[in-house]
Amino acid sequence: MEMSPERFEDLVVDELDRLPDEMVDGLENVAFVVEDAPEDGEDLLGRYDGVAVTERDRYGFGELPDRVVVFRLAHLASCDTEEQLRDEVHTTLVHEIAHCYGIDDDRLHELGWD
Repeated sequence: MEMSPERFEDLVVDELDRLPDEMVDGLENVAFVVEDAPEDGEDLLGRYDGVAVTERDRYGFGELPDRVVVFRLAHLASCDTEEQLRDEVHTTLVHEIAHCYGIDDDRLHELGWD
């Protein structure tokens, strides 16, 4: 599947807007970004870079935001239609936001979000 970086970013924003308020309201100092692929070459759809709210005390002055990164090329390679792409981006956002809240991959698997 092909899609311009700008169109893909718009799609990610749309899917982020569709998430329940309860899921995103507790996020503080988290930036959502789109990148083509991980710099380290890993085969990932997304990544959470930061400290989970369950493990941090509080942010201090000048702290950089945590980041939820959605990787465009991996998503496009794994989907054939825009509907599939939207579903996969939605799942990736839920997965990475769960990490923000301290939910690990094993628990996500138990909840059916793998």
